[in-house]
Amino acid sequence: MSFGFSVGDFVAVLQMANTIRDRFIGAPEQFKAISNEVTGLSNVLRDIESVQSQQELTDWQKNALVPVLKECHTVLVALGKVVDENCYLKPLNSHSFRDKSRRIWKRVTWEPAEVQELRSRVVLNIGLLSAFNGSLISKVTLGTKDEVERLHTRQDMRERHEEHQTILDWLTPIDYAAQQQDFISRRQAGTGQWLLNSDEFQTWLNTDNQTLFCPGIPGAGKTILTAVAINDLTTRFQNDPGVSIAYLYCNFRRKDEQKAQDLLASLLKQLSEERSSLPDSVKSLYNKHKEKRTRPSLDEISRALQSVASAYSRVIIIVDALDECQASDGCRMTFLTEIFSLQTKTRANLFATSRFIPDITEKFNGSTIFEIRAHDKDVRQYLDSRISQSGQKLLETHREEIKTEITKAVDGMFLLAQLHFESVSTKKTLKKMKDVLKNLPTGPKAYDYAYEEAMKRIGAHDTDSEELAKQVLSWITCSKRPLSVSELQYALAVEVDKAELDEENLPQLEDMVSVCAGLVTIDEESSIIRLVHYTTQEYFERTQRQWFPDAQTNITIVCVSYLSFDEFKSGICENDEEFEQRLQLNKLYDYAAHNWGHHARQASTLCRDVIEFLQKQAQVEASSQALIAVKRWSGHRKYSQNVPKQMTSLHLAAYFGVDEAVQFLIGSDNPDPEDNYGQTPLLWATMNGHEAVVKLLLDKGAELETKDIEYSQTPLSWAAINGHEVVVKLLLDKGAELETKDNYGRTPLLWAARNEHEAVVKQLLDKGAELETKDNYGRTPLSRAAKDGYEAVVKLLLDNGAELETKDNYGRTPLLWAAQNGHEAVLKLLLATGEIDADVKGSDGRTPLWWAARHGDGAVKLLLATDRVNVDSVDRYNSTPLSIAARMGHRDVVTFLLSQSLSLTVKDNFGRTPLWWARRAGYPYIADLLLEKYKENGILIQEDDLPTTIISVPSDESSGYCDICVLGISEEDSYYHCRVCNNGDFDICEGCFTMNAYCLDQSHTLIKK
Repeated sequence: MSFGFSVGDFVAVLQMANTIRDRFIGAPEQFKAISNEVTGLSNVLRDIESVQSQQELTDWQKNALVPVLKECHTVLVALGKVVDENCYLKPLNSHSFRDKSRRIWKRVTWEPAEVQELRSRVVLNIGLLSAFNGSLISKVTLGTKDEVERLHTRQDMRERHEEHQTILDWLTPIDYAAQQQDFISRRQAGTGQWLLNSDEFQTWLNTDNQTLFCPGIPGAGKTILTAVAINDLTTRFQNDPGVSIAYLYCNFRRKDEQKAQDLLASLLKQLSEERSSLPDSVKSLYNKHKEKRTRPSLDEISRALQSVASAYSRVIIIVDALDECQASDGCRMTFLTEIFSLQTKTRANLFATSRFIPDITEKFNGSTIFEIRAHDKDVRQYLDSRISQSGQKLLETHREEIKTEITKAVDGMFLLAQLHFESVSTKKTLKKMKDVLKNLPTGPKAYDYAYEEAMKRIGAHDTDSEELAKQVLSWITCSKRPLSVSELQYALAVEVDKAELDEENLPQLEDMVSVCAGLVTIDEESSIIRLVHYTTQEYFERTQRQWFPDAQTNITIVCVSYLSFDEFKSGICENDEEFEQRLQLNKLYDYAAHNWGHHARQASTLCRDVIEFLQKQAQVEASSQALIAVKRWSGHRKYSQNVPKQMTSLHLAAYFGVDEAVQFLIGSDNPDPEDNYGQTPLLWATMNGHEAVVKLLLDKGAELETKDIEYSQTPLSWAAINGHEVVVKLLLDKGAELETKDNYGRTPLLWAARNEHEAVVKQLLDKGAELETKDNYGRTPLSRAAKDGYEAVVKLLLDNGAELETKDNYGRTPLLWAAQNGHEAVLKLLLATGEIDADVKGSDGRTPLWWAARHGDGAVKLLLATDRVNVDSVDRYNSTPLSIAARMGHRDVVTFLLSQSLSLTVKDNFGRTPLWWARRAGYPYIADLLLEKYKENGILIQEDDLPTTIISVPSDESSGYCDICVLGISEEDSYYHCRVCNNGDFDICEGCFTMNAYCLDQSHTLIKK
């Protein structure tokens, strides 16, 4: 459809909206919201049609309406495809000429991400059209340029909103709001009120900088109570823009997407999206990484999080199920350390729940502890509701007896109430029901008994129901990530040795849940199907051999059978649109491509189906594309073309470490085939830490020193990058080159130090790796470890004699790097050597004290305690530690420095004093401290001590300025840095804007953001 503007165009869009609205009639419940919004769009279009029939639209009005109508047309076409994909026409046995068929909706759940995107587009268009229509009705003509521009301004706001959403989704695509909605919807009305009314909660709520830690036994109801607390807080503070609430639900099934960086990024996203405009620190972080498609480090996220949190008068952070946050690689402890650090710097309130895990409870020593147990009143209220919903006369008649006996048995474990009720509700005689009530299990083994009873009930089903239940339970238990309803439906519908999926074989959603005896539930908002509790998962993991011993083999067969379908015979998709369509149409494609090999490794034996799949080159390439494609920067789309082409079956088997498949495929063939990035099977195997496959390939003659094309990294480099200790040892024993350098000049030792792989660093040092090797930026392993705050690695390098005073290309020593990035523990470790220059200056003239003052942490006192630093040192721009502390708003640091500093009125090269910065940055309490010091010393306030809006500065050879010094752009590690002050914190967005308060453009004029 091509648009200029005509009545015909408008009518066509209106008719399309009416058609789509009608086609949603009879749709399942999950389509209700979008159906209502299409109806709203149809109504507003009809209103505009009515008005324009009475008055001719001007050219300005038509021009304003055209882009909105185009977008309406686009989104309606997309909705039409959704209807086509989710329903089909079924012929009727009717002799009527009017109605030969009716629309039947498939039992496949629409994914929430699709719903949300299309809903938001429809709502935005309704808003634009309503504004347009309002102007017509009120006879306020849109014929002037200014009024049309107002409509365009709304469109610009929409575009900015979409841009901001892209940046927030780049931080993390995870949305905990859906989980919150799921959990709070499961709450029985009135339950959990005891937590909100408790003295502990009220004291925590009404006092800043407080921590409330709520441990509890498994199944006590911690997650639902967390949802109750979040619901209360968001309702209480919904109209207070100064208060921000962010929350996390840790989940043992999401460990891969809940590392420390991911959790902090989620908090940053939530705090940022509550702001009226996206914070500069977040935009700068995005701009810094988008070109090279890199991810922000833990330190970068932490600094941005602190910056955004500081903008609120109060921040409240809630974290549920800390025990389900992965403990490996120090993830959980790193996350807690960062959260407590944020609390110290922003006086945030922290609410957390967990099982009784010693490592966790120790971290909360000194905090308010409030144990969570299921209250009898809540349990009885829950049972009341379940009995009423059941409609069973037997249960209704003996309501009080059931409530009393189950409440007595659960002893603080809310989950047991649900499991016991499921057991009681299946009994059809009073005698059998009383027998169950009399023998309800209690104590630590109660869950196992309840789950065994549930499995007995499943075994009493008919054969088809029992088989379906065990398939559902085995898939959910063994899956490598949470499964959506549609993914599991497709998995259960796969027929081995068939070339395509028969949708008539899709199981009914209600059946999938009902046959599982209360052990399975569906999160309605996220459309995830899961076990009712993590204790259920733990039970089935312990008893897998008893209930479904062949699960891994069966899942492997389903995945490779699916990937072998004729749908994938065309191989790699040639563009993003085609690839996205393939993902949408083939619900199991993403899961199967990412996980078939993981299941194959755990299967008891290599199945014939795997070999048959690996011998289909086109399907292997299609699977590889879904496996390696990464998220596009523009949102939810896939970056489908940035994947290796010419990947063979040997590459794919080596990637997953399926050694039996590698053994079969390698035969006498070349063990070193290369994809178009120069990556061999050996590189893929070392990258992913598969020792057996690495050994097998090397024994078959694979080249030990092969290098990829993009980074020029060897197998040893990749193993060191990812910290695969066993593989590193194997390669070293085979004689791998220690000092090989990649395109960045980094050796395996530099990579291991940079990525905090202490054990690998030790291995490499023991083999004689060069301790003082430097990368292209002049950094040694010690510099890299100090820069990122890796205390254990720093200690190991120091113990092996690492040089303390080595400087990189920008004059930074390890001590300067530790101070610049606020790593107090590393700073303390370096200073403890007693042989280090604590007042060293980088090429920008900044000392460790200057950087410590900028961060506002305990490092300032640590440095001054050495008696080897000059408190009044200035950098090349005449900026002092006091000035930067005032500018960053660090009250404690300013107070401490004022007791020792003589630089109260020192002006930088642009005439700015500490008082100027305190006033300009909006820290009145610091300005008051400085003014009091002025008064004590008899200093009169000069006009230059107060901030101005525009400052003229002398011309310079560089193209512009950052807010501290002259701006020059250089690239290091794919990030933009100021080449004069080499400060990675000052990032460039459009023009020469930086992440801080002001910047200077190329005409050297200070511009307010």
